[in-house]
Amino acid sequence: MEEIIRAGLREMGLEGQVPPDAPEKLALYGRLLLEKNQVMNLTAITQPDQVARLHMLDCAALLPCCDFRNKSLIDVGTGAGFPGLVLKILVPSLQVCLLDGLAKRLDWLGEVCRQLGLEDVVRLHGRAEEQALRPEHRDRYDIATARAVAELRVLCEMCLPYVRVGGLFLAMKGPGCGGEVEGAAHALTTLGGEVEDCRDYAVPGAPVSHRVVRIRKTSPTPSGYPRRWARIQKAPL
Repeated sequence: MEEIIRAGLREMGLEGQVPPDAPEKLALYGRLLLEKNQVMNLTAITQPDQVARLHMLDCAALLPCCDFRNKSLIDVGTGAGFPGLVLKILVPSLQVCLLDGLAKRLDWLGEVCRQLGLEDVVRLHGRAEEQALRPEHRDRYDIATARAVAELRVLCEMCLPYVRVGGLFLAMKGPGCGGEVEGAAHALTTLGGEVEDCRDYAVPGAPVSHRVVRIRKTSPTPSGYPRRWARIQKAPL
């Protein structure tokens, strides 16, 4: 995995922008993931080469989207730590909060952080739409990320309340998400966000392309958002 990751970072033009030991740490992360996946459902991708490409390099593709150095980031619905923990390995000065609804996953991510020697990683257990109402998390983060969690207009309601005005929400999507972007126009207007651009990228060594939707927080999200999950599901913005 280490050589695949190293070569992929080089092909993406990122090798000189990340710590020299980043490929080694990402490979160890991948091995820990596959080991734990035997007893806990963390990923459907079980081949080491595909973990390297479709998890590690896919998340690394976010690096050109903004300057992560000395910023704060919340990864909403982090799952097995993607992309939040990968970005932390690639940008050590990034302060990361990993938000997930399953405590067992967060416990495992804590063990991964200990084995990799990662600091400034907070693990937050709870529902995204509930934690966003807490003052210590609302309007708190420079960047929010979400990877294939839900439809974009739903993601906006769950993620934008965490972002400070002027910050970014990076939604990792497939290249066919144009309809979702158009359908999220009302949600963005309501929640204080604006699509800055969409960036397509290829994953080195994999026959797939993905897209990052970059959404700028332009004004505070009104009180009352996010709504309860049942309401979000029943009547998306």
